Amino acid sequence: MDLALLVLRLAAGLTLTVHGAQKLFGSFGGPGIDGFAGFLGSLGIRRPRPYAVLTGTAEFFGGICLALGLFTPVAAAATIGLMLSATLVVHASNGFFAANGGYEFPMLLAAAAAAIALAGPGRFSLDNALDLGMATEGWSAAAIAIGVLAAVIAAIGQRSQARRNQRAGGMRTA
Repeated sequence: MDLALLVLRLAAGLTLTVHGAQKLFGSFGGPGIDGFAGFLGSLGIRRPRPYAVLTGTAEFFGGICLALGLFTPVAAAATIGLMLSATLVVHASNGFFAANGGYEFPMLLAAAAAAIALAGPGRFSLDNALDLGMATEGWSAAAIAIGVLAAVIAAIGQRSQARRNQRAGGMRTA
């Protein structure tokens, strides 16, 4: 079980880290902060640059922490929140398949983070080596609840902003 958790943590964590590096630094052919902020702005998100920095930072450092098994519930909560937000705000309208811009990929990462939160980081983790005591049912439940709540708040905020943008656009054309 511990080896399986290590494999899952490394796969999910390093994937998130690389995607965060794309957003923060433009690494691996990524857009960097300005390009990602432009993308968020095209979705109608107000103040896209702070959200771009927050998203890239959470992916990059959350991914590192997941891979290392360090502060695992916090990293899992950040991952769940980010990936469910991406699902609800960006990908849901495109259907399931990633090839069509769908939610397949972010949902898989959210599920992996939830599984890690539920199982704990395992013996081969810094949480265990440092005896942080974060592999409890309480931490697991909190990680999942906080991640889901953050995604719901982000989705509601985005929908509210989209409605305000529509009303403002409608007033200009009338």
